[in-house]
Amino acid sequence: MNSGKNKNREIKAKVHFTDNALNNPTNPVTVNLIGAGGTGSQVLTALARMNHALTELNHAGLFVRLWDDDVITEANLGRQLFAESELELYKSVALINRVNRFFGTNWKAETQKFEKDGLGKLKSNMKSEIYISCVDSVKSRFDIAEILNELKMDKSHYRNQCKYWIDFGNSQFTGQVLLSSIGNIKQPNSEKYETVDNLPFITDEFGELLKISEAEDDTPSCSLAEALEKQDLFVNSTLAQMGSSLLWNLFRNGLTENRGFFLNLKNFQSQPIKL
Repeated sequence: MNSGKNKNREIKAKVHFTDNALNNPTNPVTVNLIGAGGTGSQVLTALARMNHALTELNHAGLFVRLWDDDVITEANLGRQLFAESELELYKSVALINRVNRFFGTNWKAETQKFEKDGLGKLKSNMKSEIYISCVDSVKSRFDIAEILNELKMDKSHYRNQCKYWIDFGNSQFTGQVLLSSIGNIKQPNSEKYETVDNLPFITDEFGELLKISEAEDDTPSCSLAEALEKQDLFVNSTLAQMGSSLLWNLFRNGLTENRGFFLNLKNFQSQPIKL
């Protein structure tokens, strides 16, 4: 009898339903994009395309703030989306100006790092609904996690409540994208699915692996040839497109069975990270 019952017992797929603040917003969904380098520059363009598509679908769209204190050098040309005429400009300013002119947006550039002020306090422009990190160092990820843990405790304003963090990371040929929730996201009752309300931070789930990888050389490259020894020409753009598709599906489908993926561009394999 028990075996018969077990056979009839339905195994429900695990899903995470998108927070309603993203699906039906009255104002544009705020995004803090952290890092304007090889991946961040590509993600910004993907967000601009996404914003245009969302507004065409009668969604309020996105408002993006891009954080990066770095300036454009010769080594950035080719692998990152910068032109020779933009040398010595702030990466965030060059990219935001270009996107605003092309798409008619009014997004903002922050020519500073996404970090606390000199007194160790959070900055007023740090709060948003979505955070996307495209940073090189492990320390930066842990700093972001610390800031997000503080921000999620602030319930003083209903708007711009922190909801999601998407982290992009890569080495020369491999990389990963991971979606995390900032706290618990209330899930609807579902008879069809097993709902998941909390998606752990990358620093909590893979913290030890991140620390091991920290020993890798992250000194600045002086040329494109030197930069390509650290990151292949198309690994950033591939990650950017696939990771942006993960965010797009949260908006378009209202749920996800995957919270990211691992990518190996050398053998053209990708592996989804299930809930």
